[in-house]
Amino acid sequence: MSNTNADLVIVNGRIVTADLDFVGAIAVRDGVIVAIGEAADMPPATETLDAAGLAILPGAIDVHVHFRDPGYDHKEDWESGTVAAAFGGVTTVFDMPNTVPTVDNPEALAQKHAIAASKAHVDYGLYAVLGESSLDHVETLADAGIIGFKLYMGNTFGRIASPSTGAMLELFEKVAPTGKRVSLHAETNSVMERRETALKAANRNAPLDHLASRPAVVAIEAVERAATLAEWTGARIHILHISSADELRPLADAKARGVDVTGETGPHYLMLGTDDYARFKGVIRVNPPVREASNQDPLWRALQSGLIDMVATDHAPHTPEEKQRENIWDVDCGFPGVETQMPLMLTAVAEGKLGFQDYVRVSSLAPARAFGLYPQKGVIAPGSDADFALVDLGAEWTLDDAQLHSRSRISPFDGRQVKGQVRHTIVRGRFIVRDGALVPDSKGTGRSVHAIQHMPEPRPLNRDKTLDAVTGKGEVL
Repeated sequence: MSNTNADLVIVNGRIVTADLDFVGAIAVRDGVIVAIGEAADMPPATETLDAAGLAILPGAIDVHVHFRDPGYDHKEDWESGTVAAAFGGVTTVFDMPNTVPTVDNPEALAQKHAIAASKAHVDYGLYAVLGESSLDHVETLADAGIIGFKLYMGNTFGRIASPSTGAMLELFEKVAPTGKRVSLHAETNSVMERRETALKAANRNAPLDHLASRPAVVAIEAVERAATLAEWTGARIHILHISSADELRPLADAKARGVDVTGETGPHYLMLGTDDYARFKGVIRVNPPVREASNQDPLWRALQSGLIDMVATDHAPHTPEEKQRENIWDVDCGFPGVETQMPLMLTAVAEGKLGFQDYVRVSSLAPARAFGLYPQKGVIAPGSDADFALVDLGAEWTLDDAQLHSRSRISPFDGRQVKGQVRHTIVRGRFIVRDGALVPDSKGTGRSVHAIQHMPEPRPLNRDKTLDAVTGKGEVL
C-alpha cells in the first residue's frame, strides 16, 4: 500500500463547519484530515464510509464537565463519563478539579492524569483549582499539564473555598504570565451564604427557594469584579454557566474594554425556566440556578451574536437518590448533560433559534480558539485532528433517562422530544461510537490535549504593582 493511501474516507456526507456547508468527502490518515473535496479526488483508503443522509460536524468540545473521578466515582467516572460524551458527539472534554483529592497541587494533577489516560474514550483536558490552596503552585501546575484554572467565586459541590477579593487579585497576578485562562464560577459567595442561612431559618426549603438564595445580582457583581481584576492584571478569564440576561451587560462592557474574556451558557439555561421546578423538583437544582423563562431569548441572541462565545454543559452527575431528597438544601446540585447537548441544540437549530453553522461555531470552533487548541481541533480542515460527529438530522426521538450512558440517569430533560441523533463519533480517525453502538476496545484511547495547547503570548499588566513586587518577593518588571 502506498503511503499516500488513507486509513478512512468518508463520502456523501453533508460537511458543516462554521464557514462551510456542502456535500463532499473527507480523507483521514494517521488520525489527521488529509483531504476534503469531491469523492473522486480522495486517495485510495483502507475503509470507506458512506455518510449519505448524515451531517458531518467537527466533534463538540465541552469545556465544562465533572466526571467525579477520583473521589466520587459512584456518581460518574472517566469511563462512564467519556462514553456518555461519545454518544453525544463530544470528542473533547475539559474536566473540573473538585474531586478528591482536589486538583490544587502537582501530585493530585498527576494522579488524575493517570486515571483519565487509563479510562477515557475521548480526548480531554484537566483543570486545576485556583485558590489559596494552590497559590504557591500556579506556575508548576501550568507547566504540568492543565487546560486552565478553575476559580470558585461561589460555593458548589465539593465546597471548594472561595478566595477573598484580595487573594483573587494575587492569584490573577500569578496566572497572567502563564497565559492560561481562568474559568470562573461567577457568583458572589457572601451574598448566597447569607440568603441561604436566612431562608433555612425561615423554614423555606422548596425547590424555588434555591433560586431565591441566588438572585441574578450575585452573578452580575461577580462578573464585574472578575473583569476588573482581569483588566488590571492582564489575566485571561472565562465566565462559566451564564444563566441570566443580567450578566450580559458586564460581559459586553468587559469585552468592549479589551478584557480577554469569553463566556459560555448551557442548554438548561436556554430551554428551562421556573415553571419546570414543579415537575422536576430537586432534579432541576443546579448552580447557578435555572431562572425565569424571560432570560432565554436574550441568551439565545447573545449566543447567536457571539457575545456568549460557546455552549457547554456543566455535566454534573449525581445518583437518583441524591437528586430526590425532600428538602431542597439536601439535594446535590447538578445533573448530566454531556450526552444530550447536541440533540437539544440541534433541535433548537431546527426550530430556528440558532443557525446550523453558528451551532458549530459555539460547540467546537469557539472553544478550540479560546483554549488554544485551534486549528488542531474545532474545525474540519486539512491538518486538523479527524474528530467528527456524524448526525442524522431528521431522526426524531425522545430523551430517556434510562437510556443515558452516564451513571447518573436522572435529568430535567427526561421525556423531551428532540430532532437529530448521533450515529457515529470519531476521535482522531478512530470510531468510538459506530452505528449507534460503542466500539469495543476504545477505553483508554482518549488523549490529553495539553501537549497541543498553544495559547497566545501572555500580556500581564501592572507587574510593578503585584503583591510579590511591592513586598520584594518577586522581580519588578
